[in-house]
Amino acid sequence: MVKRQPKVAIAGAGMSGICAAIILQRSGIDDVTLYEKAHEVGGTWRENTYPGLTCDVPSRFYQFTFATNPDWSQLFSPGGEIQQYFVDVAQRMGIYDRIRFGTEVTSARFDGQKWVVCARGADESRVDFLISATGVLHHPKIPDICGLDNFTGPVFHSARWDHSVDLHGRRLAVVGTGSTGVQLVTRLAGTPAQLSLFQRTAQWVLPLPNPRYRQLTRITHRAFPWLDRVAYRAYQAAFETFAVGLTKPGWQRRFVAALCRANLRTVRDPQLRKALTPDYTPMCKRLVMSSGFYRAMQREDVELVTAAIDHVEPRGIVTKDGVLHEVDVIVLATGFDAHAYMRPMQVIGRDGLRLEDAWRDGPHAFETVAMPGFPNFFMLLGPHSPVGNFPLTAVAESQSRHIVNWIRRWQRYEFDTVEPTRSATEAFNATLTTAMPDTVWTTGCDSWYLGKNGLPEVWPFTPARHRAMLARPKLDNYELRTVAPLAQQ
Repeated sequence: MVKRQPKVAIAGAGMSGICAAIILQRSGIDDVTLYEKAHEVGGTWRENTYPGLTCDVPSRFYQFTFATNPDWSQLFSPGGEIQQYFVDVAQRMGIYDRIRFGTEVTSARFDGQKWVVCARGADESRVDFLISATGVLHHPKIPDICGLDNFTGPVFHSARWDHSVDLHGRRLAVVGTGSTGVQLVTRLAGTPAQLSLFQRTAQWVLPLPNPRYRQLTRITHRAFPWLDRVAYRAYQAAFETFAVGLTKPGWQRRFVAALCRANLRTVRDPQLRKALTPDYTPMCKRLVMSSGFYRAMQREDVELVTAAIDHVEPRGIVTKDGVLHEVDVIVLATGFDAHAYMRPMQVIGRDGLRLEDAWRDGPHAFETVAMPGFPNFFMLLGPHSPVGNFPLTAVAESQSRHIVNWIRRWQRYEFDTVEPTRSATEAFNATLTTAMPDTVWTTGCDSWYLGKNGLPEVWPFTPARHRAMLARPKLDNYELRTVAPLAQQ
């Protein structure tokens, strides 16, 4: 029997969309269209160009296993280099020919047989499978600060960095102390005349050095590609060993905590050290990596502001203690809406089921990739994916291979539509909820991992368990349907 050839649409050409397109292509599935709202690939690495941007996962682990790069410049690569890696991979693999740039998917509706995809600047399209690859951190979170629009100087979010603004000799305010805020302070300290970091919550900082790779190392990796595979597996083993500390108490959690506390003791001023000391368990929030942050914070031209922001006036920021902090530039390092997923795209499944109704009580999925009521629809980096201090490239690969396996079954006429059952989805999410109390994310902190119900929307087990789960789907958990022949025509 001749295999069917599916038509596949992917919403997003960031890291995960590129990954899915390549794995589909390598599996012989060629009718693939990626819809990308911007005019270049890369997703969050395209959008974020702020000074000091660095990946917090080693370069030789934050890459695709099918496209390793021997020429990384550092242990933890800068953002621009990672963006160029994804551009190069997409070009080398022929993915650009499949991308419709400047074309944002506005809605997708399942009509009983196929998905009807509507996008700005493109004709309506009917496809057999729809994959959401819209990423996790792509909607900047702008804080609701009274008077922010009244400030007379430049104001911009870190993900919308204004490179036309010269910071030399000016007074800079950085609002936010997550990874972005820490990286900004570390890189920019000494450039402005005064840098004020407005801290709502102190962060635990793990001191990881970031040495440059020598030319000899790059030459050796080019000559012996298997070294990249060995390095990948070594980092994978190390990360998965320490990932156990995220999911249950153990020596890993104590070891990381000891390193963070030792790093904090390098702050000599007792008052500053106290102000920088978090009141929660290390790793409860996404762990911040930096070997230079505390050194930067101890400079005379760097100020830590712990009083809450009350409002902004034309001259600067006023804190709740009544102090006016006069500044010339305000940078909002306030993160992203990590729970938006593919929204604001409208997704309508079987029998008119809308995504917003399915997620009325918060985002959820079956095994992080699919939802009942949405046939032949899959998500990359969907709800409860292992995104806590783990490379999303590895997660996207596992999920993409899972999706391709279902499409191969479709090619063999095993079904026309597939979706998880509601009972399997409810049981899966109940298992996640039961496991959450053992995780570090429920030890007492407010983080972007938490959903509207106060529970983390992350994977409460090891990454290896997630990978194994996706590799061996149980057919009893899915509803496989055959569409009537007349409806197929």
